[in-house]
Amino acid sequence: MRIFIELPTWLGDCIMATPAIESILLKFPKAKFTFFGSFAATELIKNHPNCEQILIDDSKKNKSRFLSIFKTAKTLGKFDIAISFRSSFTSRFLMFFLSAKRKFKFKKTKNITHQVKKYQNFIQQSLNLDIIHDELKLDFEPFKFEKKSIGLNPGASYGSAKRWYPEYFAEVAKEFSSEFEIVIFGSKSEAEICNKIEEILTKENIECENLAGKTDIKELCEKIGGIDIFITNDSGPMHIAAAYKVPTIAIFGPTKFKETSPWHNDKAHILHLNLKCAPCMKRVCPIGTHECMKELKPQMIIEAIRKNFKEILEKRASI
Repeated sequence: MRIFIELPTWLGDCIMATPAIESILLKFPKAKFTFFGSFAATELIKNHPNCEQILIDDSKKNKSRFLSIFKTAKTLGKFDIAISFRSSFTSRFLMFFLSAKRKFKFKKTKNITHQVKKYQNFIQQSLNLDIIHDELKLDFEPFKFEKKSIGLNPGASYGSAKRWYPEYFAEVAKEFSSEFEIVIFGSKSEAEICNKIEEILTKENIECENLAGKTDIKELCEKIGGIDIFITNDSGPMHIAAAYKVPTIAIFGPTKFKETSPWHNDKAHILHLNLKCAPCMKRVCPIGTHECMKELKPQMIIEAIRKNFKEILEKRASI
C-alpha cells in the first residue's frame, strides 16, 4: 500500500503529528510512505522505517508555485491514500491533483485541545481507526554527553514574543555551571541571541558549547535527546525534548500551553504567568511591555529546577 503524507510545515507541528502517523501503521503496518513538506519537516521524518520517498516542497522558489505543485502531483504516480496535515489553499490544490483512491485533509479547529490530539482525531476519524498511537516518535539515537548537561534553547521561530531573554538564560546557566556542562541550541537565524548568552558566560569564565547554526536536524535531535535538563521556550526543540522525555522547563508567554505543551512528558514542567493579556498569540508583544516574559524571572526557573529535578542534581553532586 502506498500512502502520501503532506507534513506540517513547522518542526514542532511535525513532531506533534508523529503519533497520528504511527496510528496509520496500526491499521496498515506494511504501508510505504511518501513524505512531502518543508526541508525541516522532511529531515525530521526521513529515517522513518516505512519511508519510501522524501520530497521537499520548494515550490515557493519557483516563478509559478501552483504550476510547480501541479507538476509534482502529476509525477508521483498513484496512491491508495493521500493525507495532508496542512489546511492551506496550496495544500488543497495539491490534494486535488494527486492521484489517490482516498484523500483526507486536516482542518483547523478553534477547540482548546492539544495539537497532538487534533492530529490524532483527524486520522482516527478519516481512517475509522479503533486504536491510536499515543506517543511522539523520532528515529534518531540520543547523544551521550560525558558530563551532566543543561541545554538552553533561547530561540523560537514564530516571533520575539515567545522568547525569554538571553540574560535570563545566562543567569540560570551560571547557577548550575559548576555541576553541569552548558549547551546552547539554536538555528543560524537565532545565532545572535545564542552568542549573547555565550558572551555573558565567557565574561564570567564559564565554559559553554554554543551549537547555534552548527547542527542539522538529525544532530539537533540527537543532542537534545541526550541532555539531562532542558530549558526552553515554546518551540520545535521543546517538542524534540518531549519526544525523548527529557526533563524540561518549558517557558510559555503569549502562546496556549494547553495546545502546544510538551506531550506526554511527565518530566516537563511549564512555567507561565497568569496575565489578563495572555495568551495573545502574537509574534510581537502588542502592548510593548512583554510582561509575560519579562516578569518571569530567572530565580523562578532556578527554583523550579531545584524543586523538580532533585535526583538529577543530587546524582551530579555525588560524582
